[in-house]
Amino acid sequence: MKLARWKMAATSCFLAALLSLPAWGADTDSRQRTAMPGTLNYVEGQASIRNQTLTSDEVGTANLQDGQVLETGNGKAEILLTPGVYLRVGSNSAVKMVSNNLTDTQVALRQGEAMLEVDQIYKENNIHISQPGADTTVLKTGLYDFDATEQQVRVFDGKALVNADDRKVTVKKNHELALNSPKLKAKDFDKKEVTQNNDLYRWSSLRSEYLAEANVDAAQRYYGNAGFAPGWWGAGWYWDPWFNGFTFIPAGGFFYNSFGWGFYSPVVVWRAPYYGGFAGYRHFNSNRPVAVGRGFHDHAVTRSGGATGGFRGARAGGFGAGHGTGGGFQGGGFRGAGGVHGGGAHR
Repeated sequence: MKLARWKMAATSCFLAALLSLPAWGADTDSRQRTAMPGTLNYVEGQASIRNQTLTSDEVGTANLQDGQVLETGNGKAEILLTPGVYLRVGSNSAVKMVSNNLTDTQVALRQGEAMLEVDQIYKENNIHISQPGADTTVLKTGLYDFDATEQQVRVFDGKALVNADDRKVTVKKNHELALNSPKLKAKDFDKKEVTQNNDLYRWSSLRSEYLAEANVDAAQRYYGNAGFAPGWWGAGWYWDPWFNGFTFIPAGGFFYNSFGWGFYSPVVVWRAPYYGGFAGYRHFNSNRPVAVGRGFHDHAVTRSGGATGGFRGARAGGFGAGHGTGGGFQGGGFRGAGGVHGGGAHR
């Protein structure tokens, strides 16, 4: 009888704790599944669409429709394009949505600067960024910078085809194209100097870090017993309430983006942020590790442990779903007492 009472008490405590957590799988927030090209994912400072001021309350609901312009003053904004592609708009800039179609996504930079992070791209995607004097087609995953003020296109990582002055110029990794040059020819640039002095680059890197942390948190919700839990429908945008925004979850395996931050699918996220011999969210090696799954960065498919080890939320001190208060994911993920990545929830 005492044993039965102890079990009932323990069960009651567990259920009480469980019910106090957010209803991840049954989130009634419609924003969780409605991300489309043009969806506002983050804003700070002065930003507006059609003269309507944007605030954090519009994140996940405001959408830049065809023909509309997003303008910033002393502020910045991040909008989603196709799944895995983020457009970040710098201060005193303006971008117009020309076409928010998934297979024909076109944005026009009218003034200022914008940066494009491309973590996933399919052959069916047609992503164009135009600016005065040029139209750029993105060909590969990577990181791209468009500056209407300086009249240049810069590729930190990836490959782009720039159509300017009736000429087509290929711009590859660590190269830039000056649109006001008499000779349209891509040349290399000092990446270290640019990354240290470019405010939009540093801001984009920080945003990418937050999204990587949100990815681990969101992907954990869909981890099942060596498989996918209910609610998972494949690669795409997933709403994470802790970060008040969408993050990208790949279809399988994991990859490191151009900033070096890791993104995991549910089937391998139990091992995040340690996987394949690399520790932490950030991968500092100049060569990306191979991805697990289909089509990430054109690498071969490989595994370094798989999902057979199971989810280790209990080991880390949390509940079975990992939302504990004393350890987080593998000692490096979500921590109820300390936030994500050991530094707070970054909300």
